[in-house]
Amino acid sequence: MPSSSADGDGVRAAQAGAESRPKMVLTIDDDPYIRKYITELLSDNGYETCSAASVEEALEVLKTRRPDLVTLDMEMPDEWGPRFYRKMTMMPEYKDMPVIVISGLQGIHLAIRNAVASLQKPFNPEELLAIVDRVLSSDEEIRKAMDGE
Repeated sequence: MPSSSADGDGVRAAQAGAESRPKMVLTIDDDPYIRKYITELLSDNGYETCSAASVEEALEVLKTRRPDLVTLDMEMPDEWGPRFYRKMTMMPEYKDMPVIVISGLQGIHLAIRNAVASLQKPFNPEELLAIVDRVLSSDEEIRKAMDGE
């Protein structure tokens, strides 16, 4: 696995000190190798991870876990990624969930208009990590501002 940048290490260290648990990322992808690669990349860099191989499994995970961010493949055998996104955002607790779209399809940036980022496979792991760091650190800053810290 590639090493992370010093900037990202500072973000993760701040997260660890600010909260009792690391930020959690749910990875949804039907390809077991990609799922494993993303979860290991994020785990190795201080994030808690969970994963799902299908839309149905992802919806079950959302009932028991509370991720802070989702990475979403667009094309899976059981359902199209944007349909999962609509189902997820219909749940009040997930209506503002940040999503990073990761797909081998062209034009993926158009598939989910509210995605915080979109990456085309094969993707650069450092780029994914930088996006995750940025999104989750800005989420933490917003939470602190709302709490009056």
